[in-house]
Amino acid sequence: MYCVKNIKDDIFWVGGNDRRLALFENVFPIPRGVSYNAYVVLDEKTVLLDTVDKAVSGVFFENIEHVLAGRKLDYVIVDHMEPDHAATLGELVLRYPEVKVVCNAKIEVMIRQYFDFDIDSRAVLVKEGDTLSTGKHTFTFVMAPMVHWPEVMVTYDVTDKILFSADAFGTFGALSGGIFADEYDFENEWLDDARRYYTNIVGKYGTQVQALLKKAGGIEIEMVCPLHGPVWRQNLNWFIDKYAHWAAYAPEEKAVLIAYASVYGNTENAAEILAARLSDRGVKNIAMYDVSVTHPSVIVAEAFRCSHLVFASTTYNAGIFINMETALHDIVAHNLQNRTVALIENGSWAPTAGGLMRDLLGKLKNITFLDGGVTIRSSVKDEQRAALEKLADEIACSVLPEGGCKKAEVLDHKIDPAAMFKLSYGLFVLTAKDGARDNGCIINTVMQITDTPKRISIAVNKANLTHDMIKKTGVFNLSVLSQEAPFKIFQHYGFQSGRNVDKFEGHADAMPRTENGLIYLPASCNAVLSGKVVATQEYETHTVFFADVTEAAVLSDAPSMTYDYYFSHVKPKPQPAAEKKVGWVCKICGYVYEGEVLPPDFICPLCKHGAEDFEPLS
Repeated sequence: MYCVKNIKDDIFWVGGNDRRLALFENVFPIPRGVSYNAYVVLDEKTVLLDTVDKAVSGVFFENIEHVLAGRKLDYVIVDHMEPDHAATLGELVLRYPEVKVVCNAKIEVMIRQYFDFDIDSRAVLVKEGDTLSTGKHTFTFVMAPMVHWPEVMVTYDVTDKILFSADAFGTFGALSGGIFADEYDFENEWLDDARRYYTNIVGKYGTQVQALLKKAGGIEIEMVCPLHGPVWRQNLNWFIDKYAHWAAYAPEEKAVLIAYASVYGNTENAAEILAARLSDRGVKNIAMYDVSVTHPSVIVAEAFRCSHLVFASTTYNAGIFINMETALHDIVAHNLQNRTVALIENGSWAPTAGGLMRDLLGKLKNITFLDGGVTIRSSVKDEQRAALEKLADEIACSVLPEGGCKKAEVLDHKIDPAAMFKLSYGLFVLTAKDGARDNGCIINTVMQITDTPKRISIAVNKANLTHDMIKKTGVFNLSVLSQEAPFKIFQHYGFQSGRNVDKFEGHADAMPRTENGLIYLPASCNAVLSGKVVATQEYETHTVFFADVTEAAVLSDAPSMTYDYYFSHVKPKPQPAAEKKVGWVCKICGYVYEGEVLPPDFICPLCKHGAEDFEPLS
């Protein structure tokens, strides 16, 4: 017997729920089952948006028959060819032989791969921006490659401002009567499943999801109809914000994940001690998991949620314990970024897990490893307990910058306290070094945190090469610009990227260096401070580095360059706008190719998409 739900007066949910399926895609546990959503629009022409998995085909076809009530089916729009949505397409064509299949060219290719029916006579091929009118309703199509298959598109109902979003904005879990997200306590009942669904299925493709979100931001959306989970008609921005965090690999919460692998309980004991000490220091949001009893998909989802990750593993066959290695490989496969990581290893005769975990996670972008890693030999002793206390200090200082920080030793004889007095809301040249390469950039956010120890914070844009160098090396120099600094200083260090030019080419050897081996600017500056990073805090566009000052010197008595002084006396007045650039922009990642003609064989250097995914600059 049919079971349908009204989305609008003329739009119906005709999907089904599967609570017997144990593993989604035969890998992810789904104790709450899953829904397979499909939608029928009754207009002058009838439209079905996507089909369903074979598991719910019986009720699916009964639902379609009931809603159509004797009318023929004119169109089926295929947004995604994954079999959990398209497995019943072949039977649909047999039941409704006159139906036209609306799809893009890549979907048509996949239809031929999955089915043997005649697609040539019934295919209606669409591309980005094409429209389909069915009477009252007009549908337009937006390509969404790699969200999360290469053929994916989404369909927008211009009339009712509904986005049929394919797998985007979906979630694990079967529907329990209600069709709309606001009919549930979504944050408490569904968010964990939504996060686990996104991170494990779509998480690797953050860049592509961001491209889709950018496109979606240009249209007015009143409702989102995904292929799994509830329909969104209220509080859309809240859920879109979750997607924006996940897609940008930005931590969803200031929280600590502790995942451990323990054979006889000693590594677990270390993890328990660390969690208790973190709690003592005021860290409240701590999540602990034994990787041997927790599915890797949960660890991946929690790693996306939390800002700070602790992995504790015994050494097993001279490597990482099996279940921990599986979880870490999954995290790496899903391209996690922008996290602070601490490691604990155990081994009775040859502890190697820590270094191997570091090597594995070091493949990820913008990962900060805390210095206070802990090595245990068999069981926790007083020495390891002290090391865990120190690690708790480091994590607490990073999670709670205002408290929980253990005072570090500083070499006061190397530090002129007067140099700290030069700090202002001003402008600074930040320098760093990675191997033989020196680099520097302009920053404007520096603050003294404490006097004893002398600790400062700096905020650095993640787009800067200097940022990546500091993330890797943990050391930097800060040259405090004075009012004597000419505009060319800002042009040289702030208006070009070290990723494209060597800012010290030809004169690095002539530049003075502090004891840490880093360059500083002797002219146009009134002070230099050397910093050693003790903790970091990640934000969407910037990393805040908390650092102990290891060396400081006053270079001149000239006043510091404040932001106000720079804009009033140094920065040139605005000039007439330059001629508008002519070029092409990648619709996937935003890369700009300058030139009137885009070579037909051009490949985007960032996302590797071809010329067909570029459009003229507006």
